[in-house]
Amino acid sequence: MHWLADVLAAIGVVLNGIPQGIMAMSLGFAVFPTMFSFIFASAVNGAFGTVAPLSFQAESLALTGNLGRDLRERTSIILGGSVVMLLIGVTGTLTKIVAVLGNSIMAGMMAGVGLMLAKIAFGLAKKERLTGWLSVGLAVLTYLLTKDLVWTIVLSVVGSSLAAVFITHYRAELPAHVTARRFVFTKPTINPRVIRGALSLACLNIGANISYGLITGEMTGIKPNPVNLNLLTITQSLADMGTSLLGGAPVEAIISATASAPEPVVAGIMMMLIMAVILAVGWLPKLGKYVPSASIAGFLFILGTVVIFPADAATALQGKDATVAAITLVVTAVADPFAGLLTGGLLKFALPLLGLGV
Repeated sequence: MHWLADVLAAIGVVLNGIPQGIMAMSLGFAVFPTMFSFIFASAVNGAFGTVAPLSFQAESLALTGNLGRDLRERTSIILGGSVVMLLIGVTGTLTKIVAVLGNSIMAGMMAGVGLMLAKIAFGLAKKERLTGWLSVGLAVLTYLLTKDLVWTIVLSVVGSSLAAVFITHYRAELPAHVTARRFVFTKPTINPRVIRGALSLACLNIGANISYGLITGEMTGIKPNPVNLNLLTITQSLADMGTSLLGGAPVEAIISATASAPEPVVAGIMMMLIMAVILAVGWLPKLGKYVPSASIAGFLFILGTVVIFPADAATALQGKDATVAAITLVVTAVADPFAGLLTGGLLKFALPLLGLGV
C-alpha cells in the first residue's frame, strides 16, 4: 500500500499549493507557462533522485507582488533573482554565504520575512474587509484547533471565498494573458525597483532553499540529509528563468510532506505532475474567478507570525551576533530581505574594524 501513502501525500501538498497558485493569478502571472516549470522540476528530480520538490511559495509571491508594480516588473524581478541564484548554485556558494554571514543573521532575515508576510496579510484585509478579516479569523481558529497548515489554508481560503461569492456576489474576470493557453513573451525591464526586488528575492531564496530544503530532507529520516542544496538551487533558478520570460509564476523550494511518504522521490514527482495537469486543463483559472486575493490573508498571517517568525527569531536572538541579527530582522520587515541582509553583513564586519561591538 506504499503507493496509496505516496498519492495521499502528493494530494495533500497539491491542496496546499492550489490557493497559492490562485494568489499567483491574482498578481497577473500566466498559468500555462508555469505548467512547464513543474514538468521541468519533476524531470530533474526523477533524473537525480531528489526528494525536495518545487511548488508555489507564498513568501516569494508576496514579496514579488509587493515590490513589483505590474506584471512586467514582477517577471523581471523573478528573472533577475533567478540569474543570481543560478550563479550561486553553479558555483556552490549557497552554504558559503551562510557560513560567512552566520546562522543568526540569516535567521533574522527569515524572521523579518515572517513579519513582512503578516504586514501584507493585514494590507489585504484592509482592502477587502469581509474576505480578508474572515480569512484571518478562520485561519487563526483552524490553526489553533488543528496545528495543520493544509487545513488552515484550505478552510480559510474556501470559507472566506464562499462568503465573498454569496454575500458580496464576488466574481473576477481574469486578464486574458493569465488564462491564455499559449506562450506570450514578456520583455524584461530594468529599473531601481526591479534591481532591488531581484536582490531581495535572491536573498529570500537563499534562506528558503537552505531552511525549507533541509527540513524537507530531514522529514525523510535518511542520514545524512539527502537534499543537494546546489542542485535544488539550480533547478529552481532554471525553472523560474524560463517561466518569467513567458509571464509565468515562480516555483520555489517548499516544506513538502511528500518527503515523509514511503517513496519520497516518487511522491514529490507525483505532486508536481498533478499540479502540472491542473494548470494544463485550466482548472486553476476556473477556481480563480471565485477566489478573491484577500482570501489568502489568513494563511499569510499564520505562516508569517506562527510558523516562520517564532523559530527564526529565537535562532536569530541567540549567540554573539544577536544584536546585529535583531537589526537585520527589523530592516527586513520594514524594507526588504536584501536591505536586511546587506545591513546585517555590513554591521557584522564593519563594527569590529571600527573597534565597536554590539
